[in-house]
Amino acid sequence: MAGTSLLALIDDIASMLDDISAMTKVTAGKTAGLLGDDLALNANQLTGVRAERELPVVWAVAKGSLINKCILLPLAFLISAFIPWLIQPLLMLGGAYLCYEGAEKIWHWLSHRSKKGEPEAVENTPRPKLTMSAEELLIFEKDKIKGAIRTDFILSAEIIVIALGTVQEMSLMGAVVVVSLIAFLMTAGVYSVVAGIVKLDDLGLYLIQKTEADDSVSDYVGRGILNLCPWLMKTLSIVGTLAMFLVGGGILMHGLHPVAHFFEHWFDAHQVAAWLTTVGMMLVSLIFGWVLGTVLVWIMGLFQPSAKH
Repeated sequence: MAGTSLLALIDDIASMLDDISAMTKVTAGKTAGLLGDDLALNANQLTGVRAERELPVVWAVAKGSLINKCILLPLAFLISAFIPWLIQPLLMLGGAYLCYEGAEKIWHWLSHRSKKGEPEAVENTPRPKLTMSAEELLIFEKDKIKGAIRTDFILSAEIIVIALGTVQEMSLMGAVVVVSLIAFLMTAGVYSVVAGIVKLDDLGLYLIQKTEADDSVSDYVGRGILNLCPWLMKTLSIVGTLAMFLVGGGILMHGLHPVAHFFEHWFDAHQVAAWLTTVGMMLVSLIFGWVLGTVLVWIMGLFQPSAKH
């Protein structure tokens, strides 16, 4: 009797592990799209840090991301169990924040660009320091870390909510294991890749210094990496900003079901190919997020005290 019960328990455990493995693969597939956005956003947030401080800063943000998961996971399970209607409003609030942050980046870029052509503005504006003091560098790093952790919090919340929706049919224990696995595996994956990106220039320099011959393969590769790094960081900066609109706009559009349904119905009515419909919906989400973010920046500007001249 005891032997039969033990075998039944082992069979139940094996079955649950199979379900967890299968659902982890399915959930990973559904949240994989956010991985690229998370990567671009975080790499963009961490640009501009001193070379010797890059890995410590990435590690600090990764630790902050783990703390985010430790806060979000229990909250997500409690909310889904007792007040599931609250998940969507919270998610939409996070989406609105992403759109606002992306629009604010564009507004700052445009305002600084326009001032370059104004002689008075240039004369009256103090020139930026070429070097920072130790205290200024510390403040700069802390701001970078805080910004990256805030962005990570919103993206982590979205990943967890999407994962929760995928495992609704599983038992509570199975759902907890799958969602937790997805959350922590994505954290490890994203910040490992971010660490690799920010140290690419060091790799290029190492390859150049590895040999004294200027025409060696490693010298060519090293110089190629060093030439690629500025373009890669610039691209990640652009992609990161677009990702804010894409993710934020997508969250808000799917939260506002009539809006999403209108565009989906329009693509269906015109018999657009499935892949083109997907691209079209992404473009609509991006534009929707940009417009909403711009409106939010304008509204927030109304409540900010005007600068004193």
